[in-house]
Amino acid sequence: MKSLRDTWLVFQRHLLLLARSPLQIFLGVAQPVVYLALFAPLLKPALASMGAGTMADAYRIYVPGMLVALALGGGLYVGFGLLAELGSGVIERARVTPVSRVALLLGRSLRDVVVLAVQAAVIIVLAIPLGLLVRVPDLLLAYLLLALISLTSSAVSYGLALKVGNPDVLGQLVNNLAQPLMLLSGTLLPLALAPLWLRRVSDWNPFSWAVVGMRELFAGHPGDPAVWRSLALMAAVALAALLWSARRFARTVR
Repeated sequence: MKSLRDTWLVFQRHLLLLARSPLQIFLGVAQPVVYLALFAPLLKPALASMGAGTMADAYRIYVPGMLVALALGGGLYVGFGLLAELGSGVIERARVTPVSRVALLLGRSLRDVVVLAVQAAVIIVLAIPLGLLVRVPDLLLAYLLLALISLTSSAVSYGLALKVGNPDVLGQLVNNLAQPLMLLSGTLLPLALAPLWLRRVSDWNPFSWAVVGMRELFAGHPGDPAVWRSLALMAAVALAALLWSARRFARTVR
């Protein structure tokens, strides 16, 4: 119970800090909105071989992938905020308090999930006039999947930040990690268009399974096995990432 209470307190604190600077939420969707307006219109002819006969079909394929990219990429960069807190002494002051070290991670990660939820809502609302339609139950499952992705990526980012302790090294490490994960997950274009060897490599990327599950949800197929496989896989990956990062917090913040 103490860990849950501490997590709620840390979450509240970071949510209040976020409320004082809401601009970062909307800056985070600036690039996806540009892609939505300038890249997505190219998808109808590009995806014609996959049955995308209308722009609505194209957006149902593209928007889910873009949301996964936002959850993955946005989460991997939150570690820079933790490094700033380390430099300003915020983490040092936390060391002398009885707050749970695990709560320091979970509170921050839950704040990142809230940021992603708002950003995803903005993108979905903007895509509706363009032809995107998704049922509310399917959208709720999609949000659950996005939350698991966000928890995974943010936990990994916080753990890496504590391990390297240098923003320059963290930036290079995150870039080298994010690019292959996104390219091998088919966020921009479905990997069904890729060569066979690339599809085989992507099978080892859990975020590739998440993208497939998201697209099935936006297509209105919540009962598809890909949806439940992606939820189960991302739940396992998120748990592993949280456990690893929690150990880093416990060892570093003493």
